[in-house]
Amino acid sequence: MNFKEELQKRTGEIEEIIKGYLPEETGFQKTVLEAVNYSVLAGGKRLRPMLMQETCRMFGGEGELVKPFMAAIEMIHTYSLVHDDLPAMDNDEYRRGKKTTHAVYGEAMGILAGDALLNLAFETAAEAFAIEVSSRTARAMQILARKAGIYGMIGGQVVDVESEGQPLSREKLNFIYRLKTSALIEASMMIGAVLAGASDEELAAVERVAGDVGLAFQIQDDILDVTSTLEVLGKPIHSDDKNNKTTYVTLEGLDKARADVEAVSERALETLRSLNYRNEFLEELIRMLITREK
Repeated sequence: MNFKEELQKRTGEIEEIIKGYLPEETGFQKTVLEAVNYSVLAGGKRLRPMLMQETCRMFGGEGELVKPFMAAIEMIHTYSLVHDDLPAMDNDEYRRGKKTTHAVYGEAMGILAGDALLNLAFETAAEAFAIEVSSRTARAMQILARKAGIYGMIGGQVVDVESEGQPLSREKLNFIYRLKTSALIEASMMIGAVLAGASDEELAAVERVAGDVGLAFQIQDDILDVTSTLEVLGKPIHSDDKNNKTTYVTLEGLDKARADVEAVSERALETLRSLNYRNEFLEELIRMLITREK
């Protein structure tokens, strides 16, 4: 398997799935529809839908049922970035090498585009019920809602915002990372597993794998914020510094951060291998995420 070629092929397929759920840019509310599409189509690794699809495949799942959820998770991820970039939050002008949504459409439309994407995500996920009304589609919907909400991503964002400019304990930083970054990765992999009929025990193992993947991913993000360049990263570097944010690197130092990325990702792969299923592409994907340069 040529991983790079496979990755490109699958990213292209996911891109088409997502496009199929995006709105037409017509009507009096056209501006917000344009802003929604601009936000979603501004690039990105499509990592969460890919993790969802590959976990589903690993447990032997196939077919249409996973597709609305794949689009939905990407919409939720995108809305969180649109709101994250707002002046009241990180106040960033660039993301993925392009102007951020609020920088192009204005702050009010940036807020509304984020709101629209969150709503559209659940409208899209609900389309799964037109394919199959079952306990697994209901469970997938519950996971999506919980992991994106106050006990997941938003909960992490709240603590992150409140902690700005304050010294942070490792425990609190871990809490922020587990919720802010890991929660959506957990949702992605868990939904894939649930839709493929994984048992509760298997689901718990998948949640642990995804939690570790998210943690390692976020620590790597902190490392890149210090070591990368705007050209490579496509978004401002040293923005954590600029915003007086405590990160894993400021807390533990670069060498320890690098060692921990290694240890946490190895633990994730070990847990994954302990399941009686294999997906070679998924394992490679997890490795790539942790060692990425952007």
